[in-house]
Amino acid sequence: MGTVGSSTDGVAGERRRLINVAYRLLGSVTEAEDAVQDAYARWYGLPRSRQEEIRSPGAWLTTVTGRICLDLLGSARARRERYVGAWLPEPLPDRSEWDRAGGAGPTGPADPADPADQIVLDESVSMAFLVVLESMTPAERVAFVLHDVFRYPFAEIAGVLGRTPAACKQLAASARRRVGAAPAPVPATGRAEVVRHVKEAWESKDIAALVGLLDPAAVMTADGGGMAGAVLRPVEGGARIAQYMAAIADRAPGLELLERTVNGVPGLVAQRAGVVMTVAAFDVSDGRVTRIWAVRNPEKLRPWAWS
Repeated sequence: MGTVGSSTDGVAGERRRLINVAYRLLGSVTEAEDAVQDAYARWYGLPRSRQEEIRSPGAWLTTVTGRICLDLLGSARARRERYVGAWLPEPLPDRSEWDRAGGAGPTGPADPADPADQIVLDESVSMAFLVVLESMTPAERVAFVLHDVFRYPFAEIAGVLGRTPAACKQLAASARRRVGAAPAPVPATGRAEVVRHVKEAWESKDIAALVGLLDPAAVMTADGGGMAGAVLRPVEGGARIAQYMAAIADRAPGLELLERTVNGVPGLVAQRAGVVMTVAAFDVSDGRVTRIWAVRNPEKLRPWAWS
């Protein structure tokens, strides 16, 4: 990986790229930061002579970070079996929106050291994409993310997975078939319009309008993690989801809905007294919402809180 050279001056500058890789592999800002910190700890734990032998420190850090993430993914399934309700990836804000919004939402300057602020918001971090990644095996996910998203060659990915380049290519192809089964993304402008209408109908508790905006086969998944009220099983069907959303509005007076970017695409944020309570991501097809992912676990909403 990378170019030949013994200089380690640029090691600290690799952090942003590593955070981006690790978040896409793990779906968790916190775990991504921990994985990258662990990789750096291993680097700085090497004797100086060993560091100077490494042809590309950045490549070395990527390999180590990838292996750490692979181990975490392997143990994640067991951890999620103990998780209360559905597990969803941690949602990411677009901090610039909150800065422009002034008093509407969290305030204060962004912290350049915050790992959430270093993640590039593109299609590869959309909630729909991350949920598809969750359906892959750990090895498939690593091979696919490193090759298809970050364009690493299979010869280098082989060093992460401990397999042959040919085996890594097969893993990425298998993962690609899972992604290929997903519907094509809707342009942001069309998606924003649908989300805006959902917001308006939700605020007015207009069940008929909500039903019209939801695909009849729509599915809503909520993640409270046992720390916030949320349905433990997905709510299926547009009519049932509309009734559930209206019931939430009845039980939550003073809740303010904001149109905000969630993982790079239009979404909704619900806050009360300036505190973010729920972040909702949407998948849209043919002008209707097909999926809603509502994250309510406060531990996953930390990137949305500023002080």
